[in-house]
Amino acid sequence: KPSKQDGIIHFLRMPTKLDWYIIKKFMGSFALALGLFTILILVIDISEKIDEFIDKDVPFDEIVFDYYLNMIPYFLNLFAPIFVFISVIFFTSKMASRTEFVAMLSGGISYVRILRPYVISAFIVALGSLSMNMWVIPKAKKVQIAFENEHIRDKGKVHGRNIVKQIRPGIVMTLGSFDLVDSSGYRIVLETIEDNQLKSKLMAEQIRWNPDKSTWRLTNYKWRTIAEDGAQTITKGRYLDTMIPFNPVDYFRREEDVQSFNIPELNKYIELERMRGSTDLFFYQTEKHRRFADPFTMILLTIIGVIVSSVKSRHGIGLHLAKGLLISFGYLFVVQTFLSYGKTGSMAPFLAAWLPSLAFVFVALWLYRGAQK
Repeated sequence: KPSKQDGIIHFLRMPTKLDWYIIKKFMGSFALALGLFTILILVIDISEKIDEFIDKDVPFDEIVFDYYLNMIPYFLNLFAPIFVFISVIFFTSKMASRTEFVAMLSGGISYVRILRPYVISAFIVALGSLSMNMWVIPKAKKVQIAFENEHIRDKGKVHGRNIVKQIRPGIVMTLGSFDLVDSSGYRIVLETIEDNQLKSKLMAEQIRWNPDKSTWRLTNYKWRTIAEDGAQTITKGRYLDTMIPFNPVDYFRREEDVQSFNIPELNKYIELERMRGSTDLFFYQTEKHRRFADPFTMILLTIIGVIVSSVKSRHGIGLHLAKGLLISFGYLFVVQTFLSYGKTGSMAPFLAAWLPSLAFVFVALWLYRGAQK
């Protein structure tokens, strides 16, 4: 009977025929499941949007290359953990039904050694998922979002009212209303505060972007400045062209747009939201930690999938798939619940992203102790 130490030593050795046998089954099943799901998603999305594309006379090449080609990476990565799990259960159950695991264990191969090709495969997929999260998806999402802004999204949802933000440390901006379509707003107030003291207050009836000078033009403005001795100076005028650190796109950003940020961009935007005192800060922090937690989850779900499906059952593959689906839905429920808490600030974003994975570590350990070895 092999010892645990022997199993660990064999786990660290170069891949053998047994490893390549399982790795090929893992990758083949995973690619097939993900490919079929991708086709299903594309068919459903095309059926929903085809009439809209025809009505708006959207060019066919933009539909294919700007929208659908850049949509695929996001959905592949979004459901990859679940399809890793289902794929492992599917082909492992078939191996168990042919008593292949009984033969391996009877031949002196430890359970840890059997897990090695599964972990190697899951690690490869996890690295691919991490790369997608870091670089591929953000780049693809930028193109897709530009397409959606032009052809799909409702232009009526780019109007804001009663905007109050700190646009720089010590500078607070208030806008009565703003229209992103023509980059114009009304009733703007800019207050400069130092040491909790108001130093200046700039008010105007209208603000509009001046593309010729790359400045903001204020109409019917009044500028009040306060000196150290308390003396006030008021300046009025018809027009004032000035530089204001205000990017209106940031204030009309949708939740799904965060996928267009790579990690350096996301870190920069998190710091910007922290400076503004934005309530959306927790949302972006949770998204950042989720990108690192998801790949780890793939390895964890792979191990759970092997343990659940490596025992031969008289009920066949159906029982294993039923268990797999139950665990999958349980996992999705736990993950989405914790992420919701993190995005609203009810829980620390780091914990919201990682606690579900840590919880399933204990599930994996509990299942491993009862696994047939």
